[in-house]
Amino acid sequence: MTSRQRILDNIALARHDAEHPLPKVPLFDDKAATTDLVSQFTQAVINMGGEVAALEGQSLAELVDKKTKDAKIICSHVEEIKGNFPLTTDTQPTDLKDVDFGIVRASFAVAETGSLCLTDSNFGINTLGYLPQHLIVLVDPADILFNLHNAYQRPEWREHGYAVFHTGPSATADIEGILIHGAQGVRSLLVILQPRQA
Repeated sequence: MTSRQRILDNIALARHDAEHPLPKVPLFDDKAATTDLVSQFTQAVINMGGEVAALEGQSLAELVDKKTKDAKIICSHVEEIKGNFPLTTDTQPTDLKDVDFGIVRASFAVAETGSLCLTDSNFGINTLGYLPQHLIVLVDPADILFNLHNAYQRPEWREHGYAVFHTGPSATADIEGILIHGAQGVRSLLVILQPRQA
């Protein structure tokens, strides 16, 4: 008998077959009912270097046109906004490398961190969240959750092959502490508070 096998046998003998249930972790959301989730989310996005906009009397198309007026290539994966670079079944992930603006809708957002939950169905092609120079994300204010504990209860983590928290634009600091935006992802993030279409 090898040393390895002797160790494994001893472990097997010492193993208890009793059930060891996981502890119940609270959601830590006792202040959620009294918190202005939109304001908290907005401040968290700003703290992470992003921008949040509400329509305030203008249409969604007008706001997006204003933000993308100098863009040559716009890839939209939302019904409300039409881009000029459509995603098709033939589109390869690397085809998005020259896109100026990507436009998607988040499954939900987290007020605590300013994070956006984006899944494979939100992106169409996952690189839509990373290769464009700029990202515009539509968020329904009703889909803003209080904290990450609430977020991990959502079904997106079980129902999709890909789900990610996207928090702010890409930011990387070098050894001298110089912050560079867009080195490994989008250079800017604009979140537009827009209810889902019925």
